[in-house]
Amino acid sequence: MGKIYGFYTMPHPPIAVPEVGRGQEIKIKNTLDACYKVGEDIASIKPDTIIIITPHGPMFSDAIAVSCEGNIHGDLGKFGVPEVSQSSNINLPLTEKIIEYSKEQNILMGKMTTRTAHQYGIEYELDHGALVPLYFVNKKYPNYKLVHITYGMLSKMQLYKFGMCIKKAVGEVNTKAVFIASGDLSHRLTKDGPYEYSPYGEKFDREITSLLEKGDVSGVFNMDSKTVSEAGECGLRSYYVMLGVMDGCDIKGNILSYEGPFGVGYGVMSFSLKDDNRDTYSKLVEERQKIIIGKREAEDSYVKLARESLTYYLTYGKYLKTPDYITDEMKNSKSGVFVSMKKEGQLRGCIGTIFPTTENTAEEIIRNAVSAGIRDPRFMPVREDELKDIDFSVDVLTKPEKASKGELDPEKYGVIVKKGSRCGLLLPDLEGVDNVDNQLQIALEKGNISPDEDYTIERFEVIRHK
Repeated sequence: MGKIYGFYTMPHPPIAVPEVGRGQEIKIKNTLDACYKVGEDIASIKPDTIIIITPHGPMFSDAIAVSCEGNIHGDLGKFGVPEVSQSSNINLPLTEKIIEYSKEQNILMGKMTTRTAHQYGIEYELDHGALVPLYFVNKKYPNYKLVHITYGMLSKMQLYKFGMCIKKAVGEVNTKAVFIASGDLSHRLTKDGPYEYSPYGEKFDREITSLLEKGDVSGVFNMDSKTVSEAGECGLRSYYVMLGVMDGCDIKGNILSYEGPFGVGYGVMSFSLKDDNRDTYSKLVEERQKIIIGKREAEDSYVKLARESLTYYLTYGKYLKTPDYITDEMKNSKSGVFVSMKKEGQLRGCIGTIFPTTENTAEEIIRNAVSAGIRDPRFMPVREDELKDIDFSVDVLTKPEKASKGELDPEKYGVIVKKGSRCGLLLPDLEGVDNVDNQLQIALEKGNISPDEDYTIERFEVIRHK
């Protein structure tokens, strides 16, 4: 019987590698020391396999990618040092067993090989999300096979269940393993960092490290969605999988280091586990169900209609007939309507009409909810099994009126820019759109209009139902 003997979270900043950092890495010395400490821990365990999950390999919206050739190679040539490289043998029996158990749980798996990677126009290689953590491990312990996984944009419960599949697979294969969850924390810690600053960045880093330290799985899974979406992190999905691998255990985290001098949070942690047969997954399912019920009870008729419209269409392949519960206002008015959907804080679709195109506002919602779900060209069509994870909002537009730039306010007014047949629209009160110039820039880009052109501006208000 196999077993995982060590669990670690590790960041993956290329600048941490001395050949890349060229002296700058000294600014995160605590991170480097902690990564080397992880390497020493792994060397003391002497595993034959390292399972690493990364955000920077082949990324799918609906599947998890796993490397399935006998060997995989990668280097840091993208960061100017191709000589920093690694070739590893893949533990194929364990990899295949993980795929087998995942398929049993209806978790889509992308089996990556040189051939399949070529079909997607990418390389079959070790990404820097794996290479950087393993660089420090290799300095202390280079003799292991690899299971190389890239998480997908699945729901957090699917990722947790995938972790449970990894645990089950390890138990069925004769292997001694360790698990590394690769991921950086907030990328928005400072105003001079590489990404736009957000006050939620520091909040996210503080909360996630504290929750992991306490082994509070429910706390991790129920973090405020705005905090998560605003943090700009790439580690949380790795942690969801890791916690799934730890299912059934009492968890205690040990923070080896935390730093963020470059505007990005780097957290290194190790974990101690104690088997106690707790049913964490069932608890998470129960908590999630309570949250879903609470959201449904809080929905007004506008949001309820949008949800039921898309649900009905995905189930029966036709539009919902106007239900009895719609209000007189929805039945007797005509308005442009935008329907937006978010999945775990991330936009999943948004389609709308500036002016009414149907007989009333209710019908406008019914039509636009379906379009937002299956016709937004930026996203794959929503699947029926996703609906429980999606939050709907409905914006009912007032009649647009001509305006000058000085009469705009991105919190209060949406904006429409026009030049001939080209048109760009942006709704009001959007996250990250906090000034008029930014609002106009985005609207112009959406309309394929140059800022130098002589375009017209209109503004409108919305009644937002969430």
